[in-house]
Amino acid sequence: MATERTAKAKAWALFDRIVERAAPGGEHTTPWAKGIDGKRQYKPDYETLCLLLGVPLWLKANTQSGVPALALDVWLSYELRRAGFGTDQTWPRPQHPRILPAAVAKLLDALPRKEAASIRDLISKEGAITGVTSASAKILGKNYLKQVDVIITDWSTGPELLISTKRMDSSFGKNAPNRVEESYGDAKNLRLRHPQAALGFVFGLSANALTEEPSTAEWLFDLLTKLGQEDDAYHATGLILMEYSGGGVVEDGEEREEKIPEEPGVEPQNDVVPDTDGDQEKTIARLPKVNIRLDATPDELNPGRFLAAMVDRVLGTTPVTMHKEARKRRADAAQL
Repeated sequence: MATERTAKAKAWALFDRIVERAAPGGEHTTPWAKGIDGKRQYKPDYETLCLLLGVPLWLKANTQSGVPALALDVWLSYELRRAGFGTDQTWPRPQHPRILPAAVAKLLDALPRKEAASIRDLISKEGAITGVTSASAKILGKNYLKQVDVIITDWSTGPELLISTKRMDSSFGKNAPNRVEESYGDAKNLRLRHPQAALGFVFGLSANALTEEPSTAEWLFDLLTKLGQEDDAYHATGLILMEYSGGGVVEDGEEREEKIPEEPGVEPQNDVVPDTDGDQEKTIARLPKVNIRLDATPDELNPGRFLAAMVDRVLGTTPVTMHKEARKRRADAAQL
């Protein structure tokens, strides 16, 4: 008897469809443009972000399900692909398995069609195969393993980009200190072992904080800004202020991290969902409306500024022979 799909499984089906619509056939628009001042600017796709943020509202998924924060991860990974990084380079990937090492992807491309098809069928239908695929990435920092939400890495380079995300939709005064304290610790842990990696932090915050607890919001903005200015913390920090047309996400304890099994085998997952395109399109059309309050976002925490800093950091710490498409897209902005 088939079990009912989890909220995360339903969310992945919608997330994938939204991203597919934004990049049909895997062709992504470029995020770079020339600003009014003539300088290069990163222009995020906020329309896609708003659709992704509407998914957990539609599903009424609470924070413990992991779906609300996952919407941010999916969008950031999508934005990095817009910047020119490859589908298999940026995790989570836009299809199952969400994490697939670059070496495995290259092996599949090199195998004869029949053998490659058999392996692709295995990894696309099964859960996480220990040591090969996974639903989430854990990276060893100076002292402990840390789940990183958005990542670019390879065995030959080590981690090149590590972005952690957190989200807060209510109980601002109660939850904000804990979230910031965790972020400081995570930054030190990762930065000390991976000093060359682009290390970033994005905080998703309900715009209700601006009116319900304005002093807490001001304090939080100040701390987030400082997090991105310290030499031994994050290279950049970003803020996504979310305004909903209806009810927001329900805070229900801490979000669950994916458990990575210690023993070899297959970790069951439910992110491969057989919904038809027609069903998904109908749902997407009915998603609750979300608005990004850029007008209330400090310039230092602007998402476009954050993404530009992340891309610049990756390209600045790697040889010009690497990430050629990302370099080309960034350079083309100067010709506009």
